[in-house]
Amino acid sequence: MPEKRKKYDREFREGAVRIVEETNKPIAQVARDLGVNEGTLGNWVQRARAAREGRGELSKDDYEELKRLRAEVPSCGWSVMSSSDPWPGG
Repeated sequence: MPEKRKKYDREFREGAVRIVEETNKPIAQVARDLGVNEGTLGNWVQRARAAREGRGELSKDDYEELKRLRAEVPSCGWSVMSSSDPWPGG
């Protein structure tokens, strides 16, 4: 019988990440203390660090807005990323 996944609310996840970052304890130790899988806590810490560094994933709302904005911009027929030459034609 498959295990049912535990759901942790945002406050718990943020608190767990804060413990790791503020105490400098290893993720494995904090995970054991909180009864959370070590890999799960590691993922939370990694995502929090990425978000602070501006590498976070887009939220669903941000993604939908980006799609909407792209649809509004007329296509010019070429892509900035289409060539390795930084100055095409020159």
